[in-house]
Amino acid sequence: MNDALSRELYARARQRLPGGVNSPVRSFLSVGCAPRFIASAKGSHITDVDGNEMIDYVCSWGPGILGHAHPEVLEKVKAACDAGLTYGAPTEREVEMAELLSVLVPSMEVSRLVSSGTEAVMSAIRVARGFTGRDKILKFQGCYHGHSDGLLVKAGSAALTTNVPDSAGVPADFVKHTLVAQYNDEQSVRACFEAFPDEIAAVIVEPVAANMGVVLPEAGFLRFLREITEKYHALLIFDEVITGFRLALGGAQEYYGVTPDLTTLGKIIGGGMPVGAYGGKAEIMRCVSPDGPVYQAGTLSGNPIATAAGLATLRILQQDRDIYRRLEAKTLRLRDAFLSAGAGIQVDQVGSLMSVFFTDTPVVDYAAAASSDTAAYADYFRFLLERNIYVAPSQFEALFVSDAHTQEDLDRTCEVIKEYFTHGICLSRN
Repeated sequence: MNDALSRELYARARQRLPGGVNSPVRSFLSVGCAPRFIASAKGSHITDVDGNEMIDYVCSWGPGILGHAHPEVLEKVKAACDAGLTYGAPTEREVEMAELLSVLVPSMEVSRLVSSGTEAVMSAIRVARGFTGRDKILKFQGCYHGHSDGLLVKAGSAALTTNVPDSAGVPADFVKHTLVAQYNDEQSVRACFEAFPDEIAAVIVEPVAANMGVVLPEAGFLRFLREITEKYHALLIFDEVITGFRLALGGAQEYYGVTPDLTTLGKIIGGGMPVGAYGGKAEIMRCVSPDGPVYQAGTLSGNPIATAAGLATLRILQQDRDIYRRLEAKTLRLRDAFLSAGAGIQVDQVGSLMSVFFTDTPVVDYAAAASSDTAAYADYFRFLLERNIYVAPSQFEALFVSDAHTQEDLDRTCEVIKEYFTHGICLSRN
């Protein structure tokens, strides 16, 4: 595979961008090669600047559930652009988005649009503290909730990939109120509440962890979180930046039947464009300025281009209820290909989310995920990339399937999976 232009761009980028990228996981450092610079995308494929067309299982880290450049979404975006890019003033589409969210995710009675998932989580945490009058937040090791200071403690995503689960530049005072429990470990949560029974404002959790790789909640774990937060009068926040509209139209809370007090959503509600939202019970959200004392603002919040793309995307999902069955069927086919061909791996899958871990240990928490052989994953990644299949350049990220993936895409991917586990491991390490 020719990658001369990508390498040239990477060399230029390294002169002006930290690590040559604008987000750490794009650097490909953990898989031992230079990143591919993408020129275009359509459907289930992306094409780099060297003209290599690849089957894409990153899907812009999740929001590409319909595939790239969906014609109905593009039509709405182009029309919105013709009317102007941003106003810094209210628009009808903001109202429509909030109304639609309240229908699709009923727990979000009142919501506020922002510009990213990180901003949504940061704001939801502030609301939880403002509503409860408490300071402490409980999160889980390996769960990533964006790069705000107070949550970069034992984080996942690129922080795990680069072996820096905490960040320099974050004062100790900023995280002194952040408690860390173990995902799927009820006792670790109980211990935190018993130690600080009147001080925890909220528990924040990825209902399906997807930033230490995909790790499923064990039976009853989410229900336990709902019950213990109610017992101690704390709020339960579901970070559905990844799972929102991925597992079901109502997200993980619909899929698992557990209702949080607050929900955070990311770029999937913008069809992949920069947008996010946080919302929940009206009583809680009325604390947000100008209704209440919790301040949060943003000039680009709910901007007209992102809301145009998001409304188009969500309405397609709303109208095509069979899409989730199709997505899961495609993902199960890939899962079965890994399980039938692979040895020494674990596959965690739910809906159209999946991760392949290079470990013999069942992956139910951070420690098990961290036991993965990252060198083996790097071999696997490079093998697939050379055969024009693009997966996450990190052991600790998810594989995403879109409605645009065709049977031909799946056939080709399954062939390459079989090839890799049959003799590719030996070839790639020699």
